[in-house]
Amino acid sequence: MIRKTALITGASRGIGKAIAIEFARSGYDIYVTCKNSFAELSRMCEELESTYHIKATAFLADAGNAKSMDELFANIKDIDIVINNAGISYIGLLTDMSLEEWDQVMNTNLNSLFYVCRHAVPFMVQKKSGKIINISSVWGNVGASMEVAYSASKGGMNAFTKALAKELAPSNIQVNAIACGVIDTQMNGCFSEEERAALQEEIPADRFGRPEEVAKLVLQLVEGNDYLTGQVITLDGGWM
Repeated sequence: MIRKTALITGASRGIGKAIAIEFARSGYDIYVTCKNSFAELSRMCEELESTYHIKATAFLADAGNAKSMDELFANIKDIDIVINNAGISYIGLLTDMSLEEWDQVMNTNLNSLFYVCRHAVPFMVQKKSGKIINISSVWGNVGASMEVAYSASKGGMNAFTKALAKELAPSNIQVNAIACGVIDTQMNGCFSEEERAALQEEIPADRFGRPEEVAKLVLQLVEGNDYLTGQVITLDGGWM
């Protein structure tokens, strides 16, 4: 049996790392990228190859940079699954945000989808098969004060998901997104203990989500119903 191959961007920590582990455990070969923590990513790949006897390849690549994605895909000869996970946040007043900070959020969170998909989709179209999963946020649905750029980028991701799903449905390629609530990752490490406690009280499930829970849902979408496409699925413990 030929193993399928998944590309996971932003996989050195948090949700991306959990997705990489989940897919390796399930027998997929994986390509994983990161922008900064290449040594850590490489060690993870070595451990996954040793433990699950799959092929795991690490790349130092910026998903929010078109040239970097061109270079990445020059080393990729086939792909079955794409998980667009690379993302950054910015918390602060819009008027305090610099042009460079705005561009960085948009490039990493939204433009990266175009940079990755324009390379990956032809592989999938040729085979009339493929899955694209975009890791979004509840703020892309409802918006968040002090996170205008992040909310806008994730709202754009949701629209991108729905539009590309329609475009690729005739080729039997499914495109879906997961709108995450508060997931317990380093991205939320900026909150104090008091802020975390107050935030947790707002969530009906009375806890933050775990990266592993996102990873399991990603795998379910990849291995599940081929008629499910163009959906933004909320995973937030009942918060929104």
